[in-house]
Amino acid sequence: MNFGSDNQAGAAPRILEAITEAYQGHATAYGGDDYKVRAEAALKDMFECDLTAFFVTTGTAANTLALSTLAMPWEGIYAHAHAHILSSESTGPALMTGGASLLPIPEDSLRLTPAQFERHLATETSKGVHDVRPSALSLSQTNELGQVYPLEDVTRLCEMARARGLRVHMDGARFTNALAALRCSPADMSWRAGVDVLCLGATKCGAVAAEAVIFFDAALARDFAYRVKRSGHLVSKGRLFGAQFLAWLQDDYWLTLASHANQMAVDLRARLRMPGPVRLAFDTQGNESFAIMPKALVSSLHAAGATLFEWSPAGLPAEIRVGPDESLMRLVTSFATQSQEIENLIAHIERFGQAGNAH
Repeated sequence: MNFGSDNQAGAAPRILEAITEAYQGHATAYGGDDYKVRAEAALKDMFECDLTAFFVTTGTAANTLALSTLAMPWEGIYAHAHAHILSSESTGPALMTGGASLLPIPEDSLRLTPAQFERHLATETSKGVHDVRPSALSLSQTNELGQVYPLEDVTRLCEMARARGLRVHMDGARFTNALAALRCSPADMSWRAGVDVLCLGATKCGAVAAEAVIFFDAALARDFAYRVKRSGHLVSKGRLFGAQFLAWLQDDYWLTLASHANQMAVDLRARLRMPGPVRLAFDTQGNESFAIMPKALVSSLHAAGATLFEWSPAGLPAEIRVGPDESLMRLVTSFATQSQEIENLIAHIERFGQAGNAH
């Protein structure tokens, strides 16, 4: 019963096979290998455009290095208050940008809407050199609360950013889950909507350590190779990346993996909606689900070997009420989640409720 995170799952079979095959024999080091060249070509096909791609091992490296191309040390980056770059990347953004500020938009909401962004911009004032100069907007797709931005919202947010002279970064650690949920094309969700740089995550969708920083504006990528090297993220045996992405992209394998993760989440949420001691905190569209559970049930699940994480309700909409004897729990499904895991989880919850613990 592992619902901890999609990065706790192992590697998808085709990915492991590709890594094993790629590491037979010799290949040019530091990204000069043929796998990298072919992977970049495959990404161009996926996104239906010319682009420049770089590969790194972690999502934090991808996001923070990408942001360093969009913000100077005296500038700032807008993001939803719950964005991963604000809540889970420590001082990485400040380090990689040389000190740029993250500018949270503290709306009491699950995701940023165009109306909220417009309202926030309308209330801002600038004291010139005495203030932070905004330079970018960062969007997470899918975001940290399992919300998928509708395509029209992404487009409108990008238009609003562009009108202010802001570049747009997209944290796509779960980009594929959003695509699978919306059934739209990668191009429509990225450069056609106005995104300048996308951090495309494969790690949470079946890969081992494979994140692509994709620039749709070549000018932004001009010095990026030096940023990667300077930060210690240039991998010598770089075929690790190209081999994985080639296998991941071939025949839309990524879509198969993401669709399975999403479907498992749909099945899980359907079961959690049934009467009992657990209630869904809010609707989600990707492979993350959030449920409010009695603390005693959480302890019982952990004792039974289940993996799921407690999530802070701070800053969530006021209507999401978590009682003093309850916890807000995040449950994440992955390409490796089996239906039996869901059945086992639900059976445990039902036994807990039948023992007289139902609310």
